[in-house]
Amino acid sequence: MELAGKTALVTGGAVRLGRALVLALARAGCDVVIHYNRSAGPAETAREEAEGCGVAAHAVGADLAEPGAPERLIAAAIERFGRLDILVNSAASFPARDTLEGSGAAEFDALVAVNLRAPYLLCRAFAAAHRPGEPGRIVNVLDARVRRAGADHPVYRLTKRALWALTENLALALAPDVTVNAVALGAILPPPGEDEAYLERLARERVPLRRPGSPEVVADNVLHLLRQDFVTGAVLRLDGGEFL
Repeated sequence: MELAGKTALVTGGAVRLGRALVLALARAGCDVVIHYNRSAGPAETAREEAEGCGVAAHAVGADLAEPGAPERLIAAAIERFGRLDILVNSAASFPARDTLEGSGAAEFDALVAVNLRAPYLLCRAFAAAHRPGEPGRIVNVLDARVRRAGADHPVYRLTKRALWALTENLALALAPDVTVNAVALGAILPPPGEDEAYLERLARERVPLRRPGSPEVVADNVLHLLRQDFVTGAVLRLDGGEFL
């Protein structure tokens, strides 16, 4: 699929990886809708940078955990541009207190709402609004670590593992017009509170390639998936071999 002239929605598009995806799409010629929750200022900055690439950009705030917010976000994107060709589900929550002791029913529900329910409802609304016969693209952002069992972050792991399965299920459900793929990330960005030196040290210790990735590596691979017309249900592991 030629990306120039298409319209894309990126959830969590104001900061970190989401911002890199927004700007990569803008440089490829896509008009972009930048979703944010609490990052209004960075979203406006990302909008200005995207428009500097010669495309139209629009920032929309929404708490994806709220009932109806995913559907309203899709509707807002279509109202602004008249169409929506691409959906990138990048927004996610990764709370430090996600432990067996710390995640009760309320914490469980909150994490599932953002990391799993919202992408599902966004995909559902995207598919419902899609024009039959035209190509559509969905890319989900996963975590490569969830292919292995782990005691840490049990609810986060559950949501990302379920989103992995949902990617494959929707690839079948939305064929032939809409492809659904994903990228599963390893050492790409330092976690909140850590710096690049931490990421470099982690990569030297754990990653076979002995170096971390970058948001630009992720963006390149997302664009690759968006351009393909014979790839669906694929999950590209961008982890430097860490989780082989």
